[in-house]
Amino acid sequence: MDIVLLFPGQGSQKPGMAKDLVDALPAAREVFQRVDDALGTPLSRICFNGPADELTRTHNAQPALLAHGMAVWAATRGALEGKVRAAAGHSLGEFTAYGASGAIGLEAAAKLVRRRGELMYEAGVRRPGAMAAVLGVLTESIDALCQRASSEAGTVVPANYNSPEQVVISGEVAGVDCAIEMVKAAGAKRAVKLNVSGAFHSPLMGFAQTGLAEALREACFRAASFPIYSNVTAQPVSSAKDAEALLLRQLTSPVRWTDLVKRLAADHPKALFVEMGPGNVLVGLVKRIAPEVATAICGTASEVKQLLEQTS
Repeated sequence: MDIVLLFPGQGSQKPGMAKDLVDALPAAREVFQRVDDALGTPLSRICFNGPADELTRTHNAQPALLAHGMAVWAATRGALEGKVRAAAGHSLGEFTAYGASGAIGLEAAAKLVRRRGELMYEAGVRRPGAMAAVLGVLTESIDALCQRASSEAGTVVPANYNSPEQVVISGEVAGVDCAIEMVKAAGAKRAVKLNVSGAFHSPLMGFAQTGLAEALREACFRAASFPIYSNVTAQPVSSAKDAEALLLRQLTSPVRWTDLVKRLAADHPKALFVEMGPGNVLVGLVKRIAPEVATAICGTASEVKQLLEQTS
């Protein structure tokens, strides 16, 4: 059976994440211990016990999600590695995908995403912004609406093309507020601001580029053992040089998740798409984008057992 790995992004974290996984599986326990040691902080305690506001902080949420995804992969790698044909992750999850592919070591990946979270938070402080989820089919393209709102009120861009009926917009507060009114007039079912610390995947994150470029260089990427599909291009990537360049561009570019999933489904139509980490957000999006592909979730000890039985 062919496997495509999917790794969730920021927003999927929740207190209690990975606790049963770590209690039941030594391989998962080792991953969290190594991440704690690499960061010099008890991240596992925050994951297992919260509080939620501490876990949600960008510099904690990002390594927490990476650790959870890598812990699931550690628990299943022996059985699945030879069956994996490709992987992808949503925003932060793309870093986890590179970790699973062997392009970057666990400790280096944890330090990298911790730094990424710090830089994104700092960029949000220096240039405050907002994000909003837009749901429904619009009578005018989201790109055109964002361009109009930008010219009238302030910079706002599409940040996440999550599915045909779900897009997240990001930018200056006034621009986002203006775009919300425009998308409602264009037929959106809902347009809701998100609780975030900055305007992610927008030009407002430009302040973080220099620091992230340095962190990416220090991480010493290698060639991936299987293709990673890029958020920026929706195309497969395997070289270390391309990976670093695209992960840097991802900071200020939209996540083209809809196009990415369509490409994965076209390239691997018979594969089982497995979401590794907390929750089932990505599987839900995949079902809307490519309902013909098979999916599974794997974030708990019982789900690990089910997946191993299913793929044996």
